Amino acid sequence: MVGRLARYLRFVGCDTTYARGLTDDAILEAARAEGRVVLTRDRDLAARAERALLLRSPHLADQWRAVRDAFPEVPGELHFERCTECNGELERVRQPSEGTPDDGVPWDRVRKGLPLYRCAACGHYYWEGSHTADVRARIASWVARAER
Repeated sequence: MVGRLARYLRFVGCDTTYARGLTDDAILEAARAEGRVVLTRDRDLAARAERALLLRSPHLADQWRAVRDAFPEVPGELHFERCTECNGELERVRQPSEGTPDDGVPWDRVRKGLPLYRCAACGHYYWEGSHTADVRARIASWVARAER
């Protein structure tokens, strides 16, 4: 229900797990064991959780604002710290080697100094590109709207 929100929280560096395919009981147990807040649109799940934030809107921007209202310490700018796929920690690639031609990495730009990051857990690559600019702009607009 809030997978896109999980990705955006990872974009700003938040340690965010996404419970895909788990039962409510398994989600609650994991949240309790890991000391996590459950972000959900499911009223029953939120009511059962020790710590939960019930997200009332299906819209990502509204969900973002609800999280920032409840947790003002959530960063409002993009960081290359967490993998948006698996939540693993990103590491700066200091000596990049050429990957395969179909891995999508702009190796020519990396050789010229473009910072490159790699997830220590799943190996996914990240770099500053047009998608990053779009994400930055989207987050900035949400933060600006919330500050009005």
